[in-house]
Amino acid sequence: MRIADLIAALEACPIGDGDLVGEPFRVLPYQRRFLRGAFRPGVMRAGLSLARGGGKTGLASALALDAIRPAGALHRDGFECVVLASSFQQARLTFEAALRSLEMMDEAGAYRIRDQQNMADIQHRRTGARLRVAGADSRRAHGWRVNLVIGDEPAQWGPRGELLAAAVRTALGKRQGARALFIGTRPASDAHFFARMLAEVDPAVYAQVHAAGQDDPPFAVKTWRKANPALGAGLPSLDTLRAEARMARRDPAELATFRALRLNQGTSETDTRSLVDSETWRRVETDMLPAPEGPCAWGIDLGGTAAFTACAAFWPRTGRLEGFVACGTNPSLSERALTDGVSGVYERMEADGELVTLGGRVVPVGPFLSEAVGRYARPQAIAADRWRAGELEDGVREAGLRLPEPTWRGQGWRDGAEDVRRFRAAVLQGRVAAPVSVAIRAALAEARVVADAAGNEKLAKAGEGEKRRRGRDDLAAAIILAVAEGARREAAMAPPHFRYRGMAR
Repeated sequence: MRIADLIAALEACPIGDGDLVGEPFRVLPYQRRFLRGAFRPGVMRAGLSLARGGGKTGLASALALDAIRPAGALHRDGFECVVLASSFQQARLTFEAALRSLEMMDEAGAYRIRDQQNMADIQHRRTGARLRVAGADSRRAHGWRVNLVIGDEPAQWGPRGELLAAAVRTALGKRQGARALFIGTRPASDAHFFARMLAEVDPAVYAQVHAAGQDDPPFAVKTWRKANPALGAGLPSLDTLRAEARMARRDPAELATFRALRLNQGTSETDTRSLVDSETWRRVETDMLPAPEGPCAWGIDLGGTAAFTACAAFWPRTGRLEGFVACGTNPSLSERALTDGVSGVYERMEADGELVTLGGRVVPVGPFLSEAVGRYARPQAIAADRWRAGELEDGVREAGLRLPEPTWRGQGWRDGAEDVRRFRAAVLQGRVAAPVSVAIRAALAEARVVADAAGNEKLAKAGEGEKRRRGRDDLAAAIILAVAEGARREAAMAPPHFRYRGMAR
């Protein structure tokens, strides 16, 4: 198939939805670039990310229509096209747009149309080519035999999205030349499957991202153009962006939405209580870590059967920060990842040396501490949760290690809020330098804080605030302990500051 033929076929159809309904569809320059990459031979998955209102849904509808029309460039006998969205009603918008286009071309009579409460599809009577739409429900996906999957706004698919994406990947192997196109804004978490796909480097994956940089001025038109490649064509309206920008200047909640949806910066749509936002943390990351000089402070967070056991090491003199996690061998990493809704992430962490498997269902503390000593040498200080004090002390004895007496910290408002304050202060003051780490990014993406009436914030437990019950923020907890303990030790060792006021009389 030639891309020129595909573009000509798309532009031969009228638009079935939106302000331009009835007008001929026009393939915009950024869409031409995406089509060339997505339908390149050998590509199985393609991702397109840009800000809201840039023509993503229109392109998806046009491709779905082309797949079922005998005059289409994609069309073949028995061609199966599935459009997925966060809900059935959202996916149904594509169905309605395709049907409206067929009616305007007076072609609807050639199709068998089913439009029911939980089912909507269009099938060409002669060739059997079919368009189906579905919500983000992976239980229906494993039996699919598809030629083309179009995923609309995958960042909004919810907790089952990871499972659905896995089902789509396996479905692609059932028909030759099958491919999946994911189109939407960037997710707030780097651990999300769509974010991972956009960053993937593989000849079978094509990714095209239009986004403003984290340091770009948010209210400049040149910044808007980076995330809105169709701005010159009025998608979206420049007046609309200016109006939203005025509101975003005055309201932090509006600014969060503006950054996420209009600048496509991969941040949360709401002003959530995250431990540290991704933009701030990226300033901490570096490819050239400072030397591990001076006293080292560890933070240790012991896990059970489901949670990770984590260790973070912090050298306050230079700001170097590292960390790793461990889990048992039962269940396997792939099973854990599917259960936690982060398929593929744990395997990558293991490949990068950021995750080790020890023991059976529970990580044995002694071998874990030995692993930490092997990585970071003996620390001068350790901070740990007093609730697991007995397990940590037994592990030190069993491993025969000579480690300092831990500083026992609580996870309530008194200790927890102080540790969060010290951690954030160190990050914002530029006193922390960390590697680009999947494990750390994933933990910080899951970490949330809750506040009391006085505004003190501590790390949220499972189910508190907006924290996911299956979100693994154990390494974030260890990092908070390590940085806070290191900051306390460094402050205690600093010489006092005196100012001469003359002789006393």
